[in-house]
Formats: sequence, C-alpha cells, structure tokens
Amino acid sequence: MTPRAPLPETERFARLRLARTDRIGPVTFKQLLDRFGGADRAIEALPDLLRRGGGHGHDLPSVTDIEAEIEAGTRLGARLIVLGDPDYPELLAAVDPPPPLLWTLGDATLMARPCIAVVGARIASAGGQRIARGLSQQLGEAGHVVVSGLARGIDAAAHLGALPTGTVAVLGGGVDDVYPPDNADLYRQIAEQGCIVSESPVGARAQAKDFPRRNRIISGLSRGVIVVEAELRSGSLITARLAGDQGRDVFAVPGSPLDPRSRGPNELLRQGAILCEGVEDVERAFSTLRTLREPPADNPFADAPDEVDDAFLERVAALLSPTPTPRDELARALSAPVGIVAAALLELSLAGRATLLPGGLVSL
Repeated sequence: MTPRAPLPETERFARLRLARTDRIGPVTFKQLLDRFGGADRAIEALPDLLRRGGGHGHDLPSVTDIEAEIEAGTRLGARLIVLGDPDYPELLAAVDPPPPLLWTLGDATLMARPCIAVVGARIASAGGQRIARGLSQQLGEAGHVVVSGLARGIDAAAHLGALPTGTVAVLGGGVDDVYPPDNADLYRQIAEQGCIVSESPVGARAQAKDFPRRNRIISGLSRGVIVVEAELRSGSLITARLAGDQGRDVFAVPGSPLDPRSRGPNELLRQGAILCEGVEDVERAFSTLRTLREPPADNPFADAPDEVDDAFLERVAALLSPTPTPRDELARALSAPVGIVAAALLELSLAGRATLLPGGLVSL
C-alpha cells in the first residue's frame, strides 16, 4: 500500500476546528470532507450552508480557541492525529464514520499493531481480574496490543497484564483526565510504556455522554473484543455490540450462572459470540478467512450540485421522520440523484433540522 502523503498543517488545523464545531459530529464531519474535499473549504462554505438550511448562525470555534487546545496538548507532550493523517489507525479509519481526531500521549505506533480489546465489569471478582490479567499477558506475548478503557476492575487488570508488551488506554475525558483517581499510578505507567488516547480536548473532564464514544474507539481500534465479566446492562456489552456492528469478532469468557457478572458474557455466547477460555481461542478465530466491514468507498456527493434549491430542500425535509430512514430510500421517493439528496440532508443537519446517522441513515 502506498503511504498517504502528510496533510498540510493548515488543513490539519482546519480539521480540528471543524471537529470542535457545534452540531458537527463524526457523520457530518466525514460528509463535509467528502463534499468539499477538505476542512478548509468546508469551513468557508458553512455560513451559506446554514443560511440555506434554515439555520441561525453556528458555533465555529475561534482560531484562538483552537490554538489554545493545540498549545495545551503541546505542554502536556501529547500528539494530535486527525483523520487523513498517514498515522491515523487503519482499522479505526474503516469505522463508519471514523472519529475526526485523536489526542495521544505515549507511543502512538502501538495503534498500528494488531490490537484486541479486553473489557469488563468495574466491580469485578478476584477471579475475573486474574483471568483478564493472565489473558492480556498471553495476548501481549503472542504479539497483540491490548486495548481497554482504564476503568476499575477488568480494564485495569487487562492493562496491567499487557504493560510489558504494549497496551492502549482510551479515555472519555481528555488525555490528561486521570479517572478514576485510584488508577493514577497505572495511568502514569501506560503514558510511559504504552499509549493514552482520547477524542476529547485536553483538559476536558469525562461526562456520561463521552463513554459511548470512548467505547466505539476501543472496539474500532481492535480486531476483536473480549468481554470477561459484565452485567446485562453495562458499557462492556455496548462495546461488544459496537464491535459486532463494526464487523469485529466478539469473544466472551463464560462464568457461573450464580454470579450476575457472568450474565453479560453468557448472553453474548447465546447470541453467537466466540467462547474464550484462553489465547488459543483468539488465535483460532483470527486464523479463519474473514473481511472486516468497511464503509462504502463511493462518495455520495459525487453528483451533488453546488447549491440545493430551497424548494427541493423543503421536499426532503417533509419526508423525514423520527424513524431512521436510508438516504437512498429518500432519493427513490423523490426520483432524484443520491448526490443532491445527500447535499440537502447535510444542510438540514447543520441547521439542526435533521440528524445524520451511521450507515447512510437520517432521522428528523
């Protein structure tokens, strides 16, 4: 594969600025890049797009704000990787849609090696922690980088087991947000020997809404996700579901039906997860021929016009409902090219009148 050329610094700056703009999530970010070919041009076009979509201004961060974020990362010794950079992790780039950027602290090259996630309960049993630690050690010795979320319990045990061979901790807050505080020593060791990763700005403190995004990066970096202990309603099962959506392998360590923490893995096994009792089960699964699910290669904006007619915009808006609808279905209903429908949906999204979802779906 031919190495990608580095992005110009002005474009990297613009991508960070666009990613921090209000109402621009990963789906909208990727579609703006597809439509305009870069963040610089997308930022120039934003005022017109908002006006045509019926929006009333936008919260584009100032140049000073973005410079301050970059300066905070530089002071910390952190490194910014934006979507399109040559060292953006290849597996994560295949997620639909990929995170617009990553802040990293430590050895970012670990993300380019074969990664596997090990996740589980925060309030974990001593046996579960022993399994996670031993399994992660074996995975590391077999050449895998272990990815987890630096939480108490299973996550912490997984990181400890893989410290000598390479581990990546994905955080909900910024790369300087040590949470929980009792993992401060483990955080320091990972920053020195492994890699800390976050989508959030440096200095940001983790909030509940940040953890689903964190879990999506954990699974997106990894070829597979191993769940050791988890209750039925838990972030670990969300990570497993995201892994399945991304076309990654889902493994589960079985447990006693008398322990509520075994209900999550046992339910995953009922749903078809791969039984994991040791590293051999992982190696066996990875040796089978398979293809990771990748986003469509075509650009939906290939036949999009420079401007969308106001009347057409309203026709598209009238077809939207709270139920997610495929973009192609809207195009068929309107007997219109997908490109003009995609452009109209992008403008409605920026104006807060539509929500763009992964997989080409959209809702009111």
